[in-house]
Amino acid sequence: MRILDDVYDTDQDFDMCPQRTVNGSEDCLYLGLFSRPWDVRSSTAATKRPVLVVFYGGGFIQGGASFTLPPSSYPVLNASTLNDYVVIYSNYRVNAFGFLPGRAVKESPISDLNPGLLDQQFVLKWVQRYIHHFGGDPHNVTIWGQSAGGGSVVAQVLANGRGRQPKLFSKALASSPFWPKTYAYDAPEAEAIYEHLTNLTGCANATETLACLKAVDVQTIRDANLIISESQKYTTSTFTWGPVIDGEFLFDTLTEAVASDSLQTELVFGMYNTHEGENFVPPGFRSLNMTNGLNSSIPSFHQWLVGFLPRLSSEEIRLVESKYYPPVGRSETLDLYNSTYVRAGLIYRDVVLACPAYWIASAARTAGYAGEYTISPAQHASDTIYWNQVNSIQQTDELIYQGYAGAFASFFQTGDPNAHKLTNSSQPGVPMLQSTGDEFVVTDTGFETAELVLLKERCDFWKSIGERVPV
Repeated sequence: MRILDDVYDTDQDFDMCPQRTVNGSEDCLYLGLFSRPWDVRSSTAATKRPVLVVFYGGGFIQGGASFTLPPSSYPVLNASTLNDYVVIYSNYRVNAFGFLPGRAVKESPISDLNPGLLDQQFVLKWVQRYIHHFGGDPHNVTIWGQSAGGGSVVAQVLANGRGRQPKLFSKALASSPFWPKTYAYDAPEAEAIYEHLTNLTGCANATETLACLKAVDVQTIRDANLIISESQKYTTSTFTWGPVIDGEFLFDTLTEAVASDSLQTELVFGMYNTHEGENFVPPGFRSLNMTNGLNSSIPSFHQWLVGFLPRLSSEEIRLVESKYYPPVGRSETLDLYNSTYVRAGLIYRDVVLACPAYWIASAARTAGYAGEYTISPAQHASDTIYWNQVNSIQQTDELIYQGYAGAFASFFQTGDPNAHKLTNSSQPGVPMLQSTGDEFVVTDTGFETAELVLLKERCDFWKSIGERVPV
């Protein structure tokens, strides 16, 4: 395609990568981009625009970058005419196609661990090489994602400019970053996933199991993916597919990197939702009646906790149950909780979502920002209504839309969520985490700030035992 002369219809669907039951194609590695109107003929180095690369969520098991109009996250760009940046959406491989662990993969000279993350990195390299043709500035790149997209942001932050990896961006925003336990590629838990896949696909007895897997029909892999994912949903892994420590792209865990103060991204914004951990814990915790062997009792909670974190010592489990997450407790924006369901949800939220957001923000080289979305039900993805797709709430609740989506847009454009602040002086801006210790709080009546005391204490605890989570 010649940019000046041809017209290309972007309002169309492209294949996602293979997932779920019959969805997707292996021919799926593409990207799409959009921006405000722009004329390539008048573009100069001085007029190059910031670039935003977005990674989709889906638990590392599903998701896609379909490019129908209006595109995802358009409400953020549209929050103010002050913002003018280029947005890129790209596919990356998921489930076994993108995150198959195991020693056999590592030892293969023609295979890679974490190919889903390498797909994302390839897009960032493409940006460095080509985005100037579309009016973008390769020296002003932000990455963003929600859920596993946020977890992808965590992974890219871990790699960015560290070890033998290039520096590809300077800003990162992680919304509810799903960062599941990150095992070494050859840990028993990782090898068990590889073996499970070979068993389900008829490759267990093959001389070369990896070669057998590559020759298996795509549909067979899809079917096996679903079985493996569901078999782990409420046990030790919750979701099975995800990043592993491979010694090349990822060579240390998040807690190790934060403890060593070695992350290299300048500006980082981490968000989480108050009750989002409750989406991922057993529903039996809601009632005294048994559901799949669990109920709201203290023994059921203990049973789940030991299963969720099997590497912790009995003393560490005791500290979790008595000091950090007692049966009756509170958090920054929860004055009181007294239910097993909320208690377990807080643990899961902190370990997998909130602490990863807090850690990468606190480890930013220049400035970090942390925020909490509290508007009921404040569960996983509740906040996307204000920024993902065009809808009526962005007009009926203009204050939250402009203050929340507007802060995101300002961060993408300038690196400062307050530089293009759209709310009046009665509404607080986003505090810098390192200098204040405070978080930005999105409420149903506006915005507040809260001192991060309990979350910091709990995240510090998880960081101190991160090797045994592992996270």
